This record gives sequence, structure tokens and C-alpha cells, in this order.
Amino acid sequence: MKHSREFLQQNGWPGADPGEAPASAKRFPDGGQYRIEIPSTEGPVAFAALLEEAKKRNVPVHRVSQGSGIMLLSDDEIREMAAIGRREKIEVNLFVGPRATFDIGAQAYSPAGKTLGLGLRGADQLVYAMEDVKRAVKLGVTSVLVSDIGMIAVLDRMKKVGEVPENLIIKTSVMMAPMNPASARVLEDLGATTINVPSDLSLSQLAAIRQAIDAPIDFYVEAPDNIGGFIRHYETPELIRVGAPLYVKLGLRNSPDIYPSGTHIESTALALSLERIRRARLVLDMIERHGPELTMSPRE
Repeated sequence: MKHSREFLQQNGWPGADPGEAPASAKRFPDGGQYRIEIPSTEGPVAFAALLEEAKKRNVPVHRVSQGSGIMLLSDDEIREMAAIGRREKIEVNLFVGPRATFDIGAQAYSPAGKTLGLGLRGADQLVYAMEDVKRAVKLGVTSVLVSDIGMIAVLDRMKKVGEVPENLIIKTSVMMAPMNPASARVLEDLGATTINVPSDLSLSQLAAIRQAIDAPIDFYVEAPDNIGGFIRHYETPELIRVGAPLYVKLGLRNSPDIYPSGTHIESTALALSLERIRRARLVLDMIERHGPELTMSPRE
């Protein structure tokens, strides 16, 4: 094992999960150690409602993300979400393209093939995803959510040749979350600018990934049931200390999977968004009690 550990270290990866889970010295550009993300914000109605709730509960929101996909929002809905984001100084992150589960293939539904579910199936879906991004950018979106490793590389190339803005944020989905430092580095090297890691990592495992990458880490401190349903509120201060810069994500245990969302389940989507804000307040209270020294990115 010694040779393997030394090989990893010589090539820029940690040779072991650090036993002490050291504090990260890395920060967001504004000096913050953490930010708050509210996922599954499925359109402008949900966005507006959660912002009203956030103001009532004094919850600063730095990013909202959407999971149904750019293709399932109208131009007007995208414009409205982008406008709200600009006005409120909140990053609006929209999911890219179709996915294998929207297609006619059956493997994504098989027990062994479920990890393929949010990948892009075939060259045509890759083209559809590119069109999704170009449309969203044209309508004012500056941040996209990607669940296919090839699409990260395509978007990075599109940035370099001016097909999309150079500052476009490329966020990776939890459905392709890297479980080790080498995998995380691959995503960063391909062009990912913010990386969602698994929600069941130990502090030592999180520390090892943080040592390998500079990109912000996205972490569900409460995970939806379909990715484990973990509720790690008490651990949040330590997760921030070890993983900074870190987006604290508030999923929701014991809630339905609403993708793809729409007006037919709008009341459910709204209720879930409001509860995520309440959960965010609970987590912020936990941070204030047990990690008051931790620094949140300012909200302008």
C-alpha cells in the first residue's frame, strides 16, 4: 500500500483520508466559508414564494437550483427567474437538457442502470443539451446544472471558443457525485466550477476531496430520500470547517420526487420550497449555536 499512497501523493492526490479531518483554508472569492443553496426551485412561482418565506425567516439565499430541466420552462419563465436572481443578487442554476430517463431506452430503469438515469443518451441528446444551454444563456441565465461527464467537457470547449460566456458556472449534479479525490479532480479538470459530492461522505473523506480540488463543494446537509435521506444538521458546522468553500444544500427528507414538475403539481412544489426554507433556518440556527466563528458569504 505504501507505494500506492506515495504514487497518489506524487501526482497531487491525497494518499489517505486524513484522520483528523483538517480545517480547509480555502474560501469563496468574498472570503466566505459557506453559502446557502435551495434546490428543486421549479420555476418563478416557487422562486418568488421561497424568497418571501426567506425574508420572513431571515434566511439568506445565495443560490437556487432547478431540477426538471431548462426544456420544461418557457422563455418567459426563464426570463423571470433570471430577472428575480439579478434583482435579489441570487445565482439561478438551471438543469441542462433531457436525460436518459426522458428517452426510450430501458437500461436507465433497471436496477444496475439507475446511475445512468441523468446522463445524456446518444449524440442527439448531447445536441439537445447544448441547445438547452444556449437558449438559457440567451435568456439571461449564468449558471447551469450538468449531470453528464461529456457535457462538462463540451461546455468547457464552448466557453473557450466563445459559444457561451467564459464566466458561465458549470455545476455538477449529485447524480454524478464523485466519491474520491481523483474523481473530483477529473470533474474540475474537465471544467466543472462547483461540484456536488455524495451526502454520505465522512468528514475525513470530505477532507480528502477538498485537498484535491479548489472548486466550491455542494453538499446536501439534508438529502432527499432518493439519494439517502440523511439529516446531518448537527454536523453542518464541521462539514463547513472541513469542506469550505461549501454550498450548504437543503433537500427534504420524506418528500416526493417532483421531477419533472409543472402546474399539475405546483402546490406540492411550492409547499416543498417553503419547507426547505424552514429547514434552512434550523440549520442556520445550528451553525450560530455550534459554529459561530464560521463565515457566511455576504448577501449584497
